[in-house]
Order: sequence, then C-alpha cells, then structure tokens
Amino acid sequence: MTARLLVVTAVDAERAAVAAGLAGAGAPRATVIAAGAGPAAAAVGAATALARAAADADPYTLVISAGIGGGFAPAAPVGSVVVAEVIVAADLGVATEDGFTPLAELGFGRSEHKAAPLSAAVAQALGAAYGPVLTVSTVTGTERRAAELRTRHPGAVAEAMEGFGVAEAARAHGVPVLELRTVSNAVGPRDRAAWRIGEALAALTAAFGKLPAALEVEADHG
Repeated sequence: MTARLLVVTAVDAERAAVAAGLAGAGAPRATVIAAGAGPAAAAVGAATALARAAADADPYTLVISAGIGGGFAPAAPVGSVVVAEVIVAADLGVATEDGFTPLAELGFGRSEHKAAPLSAAVAQALGAAYGPVLTVSTVTGTERRAAELRTRHPGAVAEAMEGFGVAEAARAHGVPVLELRTVSNAVGPRDRAAWRIGEALAALTAAFGKLPAALEVEADHG
C-alpha cells in the first residue's frame, strides 16, 4: 500500500520546498504543513493533523519531521542530506556545574525516539548521512556548545528544533516517524554570512523528489 505521509516543517519556505519535491515525484498521498519553529509548536501541529486524519478514518502511516538545519562536520557538510537514526532531545534536562543530565536519566520521561526501521534504507537511497539528529530549543552558536554536544552525542549528524516534538506526537498516535534534514550551516560559531539557506532548500526539494520511490521499494521489501 502507498504510504500516507504527514510531513511537518517549521516555516513556509521549508513547506514549499518539500511540497515541490513531492509534487514532482507524484506523491498525492502526502500532506505538508508548516507548524512553527521549536519542539512545542511542532508537537502541537503534528498531533492536531494526526488527530484530524484519524477522525476522518484516513490515518497517516508515516510522519516526517523535515526542513533545514545545522550539520556536524565532517559528517554532514553544507548542502548535504541527513536522516535521523535516533531523534534526541539534546537540551531537555538539567545543567549543573557537574554537567548535563537528560530528562530520561532524571526519571521524568523520554529523551529520545528511535526512528522508523526503514530510516537506514531511506538514508542509503538518498545518499544521506545517518546518525543521531539533535533537537534543541536554543540553536548552537558557539564552538564550546558544539563541542559539548559532540561529546554527549557521539556520531550526531545534525541539529534542528522540531524533530523531538514531532516524534512525541507520532508516538502518541502510534505512527512511525522519520526526520530528514538538509544542511544550511555548520554547527558551531554563528556566522550568518556562511549560511547557504537557498542551497539547503534546493537540496530538500531534491531529497523529497527521491523519497517516494525509496519508500515504495522499502514497502515492497517489507
């Protein structure tokens, strides 16, 4: 069966880039929304869309958090595609002089979501970097924080602001989740002159143009 996709972005530019790629690939069973920036807005937007579809007896079968984000060098250079192996709430917890303790270790909930089993095959089909994608409420703008995140999350390929919120909504509705990002800038010192937003949006369109075929192949194998 063809997947029914819900793709959740933060802003309209990302939504348009994703929609253009899906339209070019002929993916009529896809809805793309711009839910707003940050994990809370993403969770609300995703959960609302999932609830409406379920109420209409036409539920989504896969949720994708998508957009542009920062890449961890050298795994994910500017312009590249990343797919999450695990979606991590990287700054949800307690920070003290002794370091950071994530929410899960405090016993108050989850700190990460494993992406859908097909995530590895999707990453391979798209030629994407594959590893943890970090959800942050405050974008990294210093080398010190970038180094801290690398230490706490070895193998992380990118950071963005919405994935964990989307994953929480997907889990609540029993729907598998992916996170797919394209890289507009390196994680580290904030340098707007070095950002390549147009390049990243074009890469996002190209990636979503290839995604439906990748999902169909994986469904056939499954």
